[in-house]
Amino acid sequence: MGQSQPQNYDSSFDQVLHKRSDLHMLRKVWHIGTGTLCMVTYLQSSYGKTFWAQLILAIALAGFSFDLIRKRNPKMNAIVIKLMGPLMRRSEREGMSGLPYYALGCSLALFFYQKDIGILSMLFLIFGDPISSFFGVLYGKDRIFPNKSLQGAVAGFFTCYLISLFYLMNTTTLSIHILTFSVIAGLIGSLSELCSTFNIDDNLTIPVLSGLGLTVLNHFIPLYR
Repeated sequence: MGQSQPQNYDSSFDQVLHKRSDLHMLRKVWHIGTGTLCMVTYLQSSYGKTFWAQLILAIALAGFSFDLIRKRNPKMNAIVIKLMGPLMRRSEREGMSGLPYYALGCSLALFFYQKDIGILSMLFLIFGDPISSFFGVLYGKDRIFPNKSLQGAVAGFFTCYLISLFYLMNTTTLSIHILTFSVIAGLIGSLSELCSTFNIDDNLTIPVLSGLGLTVLNHFIPLYR
C-alpha cells in the first residue's frame, strides 16, 4: 500500500484550531456543559450504571471509528473541521479527537468502580480538567512538566477537593473522615491530571486513575460500601 499524501487545508481552518497552550474558553465551556448535562441525566435516570456504562462505551467505539474514517477521508475531515473547528485542537485535525477518550474514560469508571467513586472520578474530569487547564494557561509560571504547571496543578487540587467535600457531605454520614478523604481525593485528582503528560489523553487518565486512587483510598477510609 502506498503512503497517504499530506492533506492541505484552507488557512481559515487553522484560525479556528487551537494549540494545547491556548486558553480556548469555548472548548472548556463545552467540556463542562456537556459533561454536566450527561451527569444530571445519568443521576436522574431510572437505568442502572451498567446500562449507562454500555451506552457510553458504544459512543466511545463509534467515536473512534468515525475518527479513523475521517482521518482517511480528507473531504469528510475538512467538513468536520469546518463545523467543529472552534472546539478542536490542532492535534485533532488529523488525529483522534478527545470525545471518544472522554466517553471511554467515563464508561470504564462506571464499569469498574463503585457507583459513588465512579461519579466522583467523572466529576474530576468534568470540572477539574478544564479548571486546571484554565489556571495553568493564565498563571502557569512554575513548570512541573513542559505542558504542566504548579499553578494549574494547585487549581486542579482545590477543584477536586471541593467537589469531593460537597459530594461526600451530601452522600455520606458527616464525620471528620470526610475532610481527610476530600484532601487526599484532591491530590489524587490533581495527580491523575498530571499523568496525561505521558502521551495519554487526560480524558482517559483522569477518570480511570482517579477512580483507582479513590478506590484504594476508600479501602482505608471506608465511606462507601
